[in-house]
Amino acid sequence: MGWPSPNFGTRRNGALPDLVVIHYTAMPSCAEAAARLCDADAQVSAHYLISEQGEVSALVPEELRAWHAGAGAWGACGDVNSQSIGIELANPGDAPFPEGQIAALERLLADILHRWQIPPERVIAHSDMAPLRKADPGPRFDWRRLAVQGLAVWPDEGGEAGTFLDDARAFGYPPAPEDAVLAAFRLRFRPNATGPLSDTDRVMIADLAARFPVDARAARA
Repeated sequence: MGWPSPNFGTRRNGALPDLVVIHYTAMPSCAEAAARLCDADAQVSAHYLISEQGEVSALVPEELRAWHAGAGAWGACGDVNSQSIGIELANPGDAPFPEGQIAALERLLADILHRWQIPPERVIAHSDMAPLRKADPGPRFDWRRLAVQGLAVWPDEGGEAGTFLDDARAFGYPPAPEDAVLAAFRLRFRPNATGPLSDTDRVMIADLAARFPVDARAARA
C-alpha cells in the first residue's frame, strides 16, 4: 500500500512506539496542512492528521518514523520521533477543537494505546517535550477529558508540594529554565493560571512525578 507522505524513515535502534505526541497544525485549513505534511520538500510529517470534522487521514505507517517532533526530549528519550506516534489536529492554533475532531482523536488514541500497550502517561503534548520551542496543542485542548477516559493523565491537588524542577524532570520534562517548564506545564494542566510559580503548581507536578515517573517502565525492563 502506498502512503500519502513521503517523509518518513526507519525507527532507529530497533525502537518501537511507546509515546504519542499530540500537535496542532497551526495552518489555516486542513487541506493546507495535509499538503505540507505530504510535501517532500517540507521534510515534515505525522502518522495521522485529523480534520475539524473528524476525518482521520493516515499519512505514515505506525511502524515507521515520521518527522513530527523535532528537537526535544521526554525523560531519557532524546529521539522522540523514533519512539513516538505523531497526531496532528487541524487547528490554526487559536481556535476551539470541534467535538467531532476530539471524538475521532479519542477513538484513534484508544486503538493506538491498546495495540502498542502504551500507558496513558506516555501521551504528551508537543509543548511538553519541547518547552523552549513549541506551544501545541495549546491552552484550548482538553487534557482532563482525555484523562477521564484513561487516554492521558491528570494531577491531584491534595498532596504535598515538592521542588518544581526536580519533579518536572521526574515526570518527563526536559532540561530547561524554570519559566519555560512552568509555561509548558500550565499550558497543559493549568491553562488559566498566571503569575509566578505557586504552591498549586508544585503540588500538581509532585503528584504527577510520584505516580508517573517517566522512566520507571524502562528501569523495570
